[in-house]
This record gives sequence, structure tokens and C-alpha cells, in this order.
Amino acid sequence: MKHHWVSGFLLAGALLLAACGTPTPYQPVADGFGYAEQPLETDRYRVTFSGNSLTARETVENYLLYRAAEVTLERGFDYFIVAEEDVERNTQYRTTYSGVGAPFGSFYGTRFRGAYFGSGFSTATSRPINSYEAYANILLRRGEKPADDPEAYDARDVLARLDPSIVREAAH
Repeated sequence: MKHHWVSGFLLAGALLLAACGTPTPYQPVADGFGYAEQPLETDRYRVTFSGNSLTARETVENYLLYRAAEVTLERGFDYFIVAEEDVERNTQYRTTYSGVGAPFGSFYGTRFRGAYFGSGFSTATSRPINSYEAYANILLRRGEKPADDPEAYDARDVLARLDPSIVREAAH
């Protein structure tokens, strides 16, 4: 009986890690990741998408445009103009230690608060972990998209072209 409890605990832990090990799906903001929008005026919105460290920059940018197109059509408009946009890269560093005495850092024959870490050595390796957050201020417009404005996007066309690459949140 004890063996089944331990197996269940290990399986639950593995599933939890697997859930954390996927890129942010296209979803409303949950735990700081996903899309959101904020009305600024009747026809002007700020749209954002934040991805976790496994979400590629291109995916964050595509999800942002996809959400901007959805907002446009949901409000009864046909196209949107990107008035301002930016993508921020957030970098954190993950450090791993290896070698003798690794859990204690790199103390070599040193007394630290009464404990002795003798003849141990370790190496530290740091690597950057990037995540991306994008935002755009968009203007919603009706009618046909102006052909000469590179910042104007036909909302229906954006949805049709990006939809095959959109990974939605898993149904619960």
C-alpha cells in the first residue's frame, strides 16, 4: 500500500513538471502569461501577450497580432492600425553547481558559521533564460484596409493566416 502512495506522488510530480514544461498557449492571462486587452478610447486598445521562457519571440508576436484581430472583429470593426508596439525580453539566469561541495557553493577549506567545508570544490554554470512580452496600441477601423499603410492589418486575413499556428489552452 505504501508503494502505491509513493508511486502516485511521483506521478503527480512528473505531471506537474510536464505542465510547466510547455510554451504558453493562446489563452487569457493566467499566472501572468497569456493575452489581455485594455480599452484606451472607443476605437483604441492596448493589446498584450506575455509568454513563458519556453515561448518563442515569434510566437508571442503572432499571438499579439491574432488577439488584436479578434478584438477588432469583436468590436464590429474590419481592420486595425498598429500605432505603437514593442517586444520586451526579460532575462533571468539559472545557475547550476557541480563538483564536490556543490550544495555549499565554492567554499574551499573555509569555516562558515561553525561548519567546515574542507577540500571541496565546485563549478558554477549560469545560463540565460529569456521570456518575451509584447504590446501594441491599435486603432480600430471600418471598411477596406488602406493598401498603402504598412501598419494596417485586415483582421479577417490575420485570423485566417495565423489560425493554423495558434496553440490553444488545453480543455479542463
